[in-house]
Amino acid sequence: MESSRRRLPPLSALRAFEAAARHQSFRLAAAELSVTATAISHQIRQLETLLGVPLFERQVRKVVLTAEGRALFPALRDSFDAMAAAVAPLLQPKRRRMLTVSATPAFVARLLIPRVADFQARHPDLDLRLHASTQVVDFAAQQIDAAIRYGKGNYHDLHSEQLLHTSFAPMCSPRLGLRTPKDLSRHPLLHFQWQPTLPEPPDWPAWARHAGQATSGFHRGVTFSDETHAIDAAIAGQGVALLNTALVADDLANGTLVTPFGPELDGFDYHLVRPAHALGDPAIDALRAWLREIVSAQPATRDSSTRKRRSK
Repeated sequence: MESSRRRLPPLSALRAFEAAARHQSFRLAAAELSVTATAISHQIRQLETLLGVPLFERQVRKVVLTAEGRALFPALRDSFDAMAAAVAPLLQPKRRRMLTVSATPAFVARLLIPRVADFQARHPDLDLRLHASTQVVDFAAQQIDAAIRYGKGNYHDLHSEQLLHTSFAPMCSPRLGLRTPKDLSRHPLLHFQWQPTLPEPPDWPAWARHAGQATSGFHRGVTFSDETHAIDAAIAGQGVALLNTALVADDLANGTLVTPFGPELDGFDYHLVRPAHALGDPAIDALRAWLREIVSAQPATRDSSTRKRRSK
């Protein structure tokens, strides 16, 4: 069936008439449409010629609608209002989704920050906000979408899934020249403060017990409040730190850190935690897929069957 064709005057002429009729002024219509009053007058003359009827009475210093103009004006006014309402949402800037992720400071600094550009390139419609803290977060009050936490994974009323298992090993700058555990006595030990709620943290005394040595000499050295600072101190050659192999994988690969000897000490797990109602959220699912790519390349995800799980 042949589609019907609308017989309409030029849209510019209809716009000029509607604005002039609404303002009862060619000058004000011209100001609204960013043209001259002469252009408005010309457009309306063209429309009147096309329709074959006068639409305005030109009086001294004013214009008045004719009967034909009064009949045409309401339909055009309503039509332009409807078009403006339909177009308005499309002209508004798209509201971007802010995805807020809380993680331990070391996880943020060592695994997320070097890779945030990759996430933004993959998901340009999402703005990523990183919240670094070791404290338990209130998802609703702090507007947190997801959290990455270290521990056993018992998070009440939250959905938790394992991301990454960890192990800890003595590490230092290759400049220190360590070869055996006996060399530890010649260098400061670097410590960092664990969460007080974490049972049996993988620290130097725990490593000593695992290695079959007396723990008395493993409390000395320098203690940092942040794990990242202990890593930086080890890279700078300030001593020997017991470090999470996953967090320093890049440094081990490029040789700024070495593991001069073992054994490795088994740690706990990093978990992706979110409220149950957030399951199925496309933004968090995108984050989850990206995180799984990151952790799949980390050494701590390899088979740990040769290590006794301390967390069980």
